[in-house]
Amino acid sequence: MTTQQELDFNFNEDQMRLKIRALEQTLEKIHLGGGKTRIEKQHESGKLTARERIDQLLDHGTERIEIGAIAGHDMYSEHGGCPAGGVVIVIGYVSGRQCIVVANDATVKAGAWFPITGKKNLRAQEIAMENKLPIIYLVDSAGVYLPMQEEIFADKEHFGRIFRNNAKMSAMGITQIAAVMGNCVAGGAYLPIMSDESLIVDKTGTIFLAGSYLVKAAIGENIDNETLGGATTQTEISGVCDYKVSNDQECLEKIRDLMSRIGQQDKIGFDRSTPLEPALPLEMAYGLIPADRNKPYDTKELLQTIIDDGSMNEYKSEFGKTLITTYARIKGWSVGIIANNRTVVKNAKGEMQFGGVIYSDSADKAARFIMLCNQKKIPLVFLHDVTGFMVGSKSEHGGIIKDGAKMVNAMANSVVPKFSIVIGNSYGAGNYAMCGKAYDPRLIVAWPTAEIAVMSGAAAAKTLLQIEVAKLKAKGEIIDPVKEKELLDKIKSRYDAQISPYYAASRLWIDAIIDPKETRKVIAMGIEMATHQGSLPEYKIGVIQT
Repeated sequence: MTTQQELDFNFNEDQMRLKIRALEQTLEKIHLGGGKTRIEKQHESGKLTARERIDQLLDHGTERIEIGAIAGHDMYSEHGGCPAGGVVIVIGYVSGRQCIVVANDATVKAGAWFPITGKKNLRAQEIAMENKLPIIYLVDSAGVYLPMQEEIFADKEHFGRIFRNNAKMSAMGITQIAAVMGNCVAGGAYLPIMSDESLIVDKTGTIFLAGSYLVKAAIGENIDNETLGGATTQTEISGVCDYKVSNDQECLEKIRDLMSRIGQQDKIGFDRSTPLEPALPLEMAYGLIPADRNKPYDTKELLQTIIDDGSMNEYKSEFGKTLITTYARIKGWSVGIIANNRTVVKNAKGEMQFGGVIYSDSADKAARFIMLCNQKKIPLVFLHDVTGFMVGSKSEHGGIIKDGAKMVNAMANSVVPKFSIVIGNSYGAGNYAMCGKAYDPRLIVAWPTAEIAVMSGAAAAKTLLQIEVAKLKAKGEIIDPVKEKELLDKIKSRYDAQISPYYAASRLWIDAIIDPKETRKVIAMGIEMATHQGSLPEYKIGVIQT
């Protein structure tokens, strides 16, 4: 490296570490749920918190991926907030079996369901259904958050979809185990009973369609909650639950025992060899990504921090250079990688092409590579740093829409598992072509440097400013340069907040924001998860313009 390159690398690294520390601080606050006082009350009532339950349930020392930790972040402030969406979801291992765990956080509004809670629970079930992954529910919830019931109750992707999915998963043979470890009321009472097996904790777990107060109001009966729907009632009298356990610890051990007895299922034989470490240290990625998102960088060098050493075998390296398509291995797993090349390149005609932009030739190459990976049963990994497709008369006359549609068609119909890592920009149709959330990636995560939007903050602000200035001029107002700059700054500030990865993560457009050095773990665990699917459907593709 030259002195300037070293300075740039060190600056980039410092900026990345600051972003990672900001992420850690945000997560530390989120992990407190409803706060220390409510955690203490949970302990006083003889209950563990949602995160403590998950820690005790999962195999000690094994890897895990938390889904949607930032869900609900900076949302519902008028209702006191909803850290992590009031539910903790983790992909991990129980008795050696990979599974997904869903635990209500009773320190957040007694575990009540906000709209984002429903969306997050449905995401967990979607992952379980796509990958035929066992799912464990640790139930401790007061049910729907009534002040927002109209946003959680009646629609297709609302609360009731959970129970529909319970039934569908049961028919698919996906193991579902539910433990009633606190409140389980009203419509929510169906979830544990629609699972394969259910447990209930004595004296702290209760399950009923209506609590004692509502029973008194509805039919005039005087009864306490324990007699109405406690562990003894629901295991010895009604038979609603299968196992009565004395405390949280015994409940979690019982679940571990039940999981240990599950038979092995058929798995997809995705190719895996002996894992190797990357050629470059994982943390070197910190200095390779420019703090200025407009600056180019060596994407192939960045790949060497993610893939196994010596595993790169690039497809059509001299054609369509603004996209890198390459076979590689990640922790031994064979993968096909499609990455936006952020260096400025020359095409065969000697014309300069901008890094991070998808041109006709690169879209055409990617479409063919996606089809090849499907034919060979190789999982796909998309690394986003894309500003979109090339625009202008030359591109339009050359059929950029046709070639872009070809790539989107091939990707959308892909049957092999797809994983998306948003490392930088992910704008407009580029987000779609690179397998954004709308295109069913098995997992989609972002680095702290990610930006997800229709276009960059600067471009959007200038576009919106032109519209705003035109409106004001139409009213006869004179716009001087100072006022114009004030308008631009105001618009850009609003747009920049929406382009942040936190904004995307809070709404579950992405599953998580991760430290770049966790990228290999996410992909490897994701592919292992996908092997449980058993088999892949036939790869078919529709009509494509050629």
